[in-house]
Amino acid sequence: MIPYPDIDPIAVQLGPLAIRWYGLMYIIGFAIAWALARHRAKQPGSGWTPQQVDDLIFYCAIGVIVGGRLGSILFYNFDAWTRDPLMLLRIWQGGMSFHGGLLGVLLAVWLYGRKLGKTFFEMTDFIAPLAPLGLAFGRLGNFINGELWGKPTDVPWGFVVDGTTRHASQLYQAGLEGVTLFLVLWFYSARRPPRMAVSGMFALGYGVFRFAVEFVRLPDAHIGYLAWGWLTMGQVLSTPLILLGVVLLWLAYRSPRRSA
Repeated sequence: MIPYPDIDPIAVQLGPLAIRWYGLMYIIGFAIAWALARHRAKQPGSGWTPQQVDDLIFYCAIGVIVGGRLGSILFYNFDAWTRDPLMLLRIWQGGMSFHGGLLGVLLAVWLYGRKLGKTFFEMTDFIAPLAPLGLAFGRLGNFINGELWGKPTDVPWGFVVDGTTRHASQLYQAGLEGVTLFLVLWFYSARRPPRMAVSGMFALGYGVFRFAVEFVRLPDAHIGYLAWGWLTMGQVLSTPLILLGVVLLWLAYRSPRRSA
């Protein structure tokens, strides 16, 4: 068993200004996505310029923050928000939904794609391999915040939290939805699969990994299990992603158009 380290959620305190680890993880995630996008843009025939990459990351950052926060409120904390509307603005306390962030990013890249004259799936195929490492750092932020713990367990790699040994579901998600999914998408996309295939692989991979981890992750206390004593809101929201991923991959290879 591993004792959970007592981590101060504030990384740096500069007078009244507090820089929290949770927010810092998002900054690191965006920086890595920007560096990876710049690298891909330099490849022959990428169809992207450095300036377009810079603007793309800005649009995605806005989509993640706005969509993630709204999704957290609408999917998980709507009743609490009606009692405390200002909680929407307190993003430093945590509370970001991946599924809301995904919708925010999709809207942002669609708008920016129209400006560039690129199709929707040209945009999503390009950004899909950039996202997982950002997700990994976001889950590390959850771990530092001491939130989103898993169920009690007796496995030797469990973390002791308030006297109870629990699955570190945040780290499971960082490893699966983050590092593993990144490696799959990075090398898969390098093979120039058909249009929509990379987007489909992202949706399928994230959906499967998230659905699986939810079996050892505690549901939100105010929501609980939705059905059968095990179905969580995370699984409900991930199921459409799995189906979407399968459909996109089928369409991509049914009438393939090579990716740039």
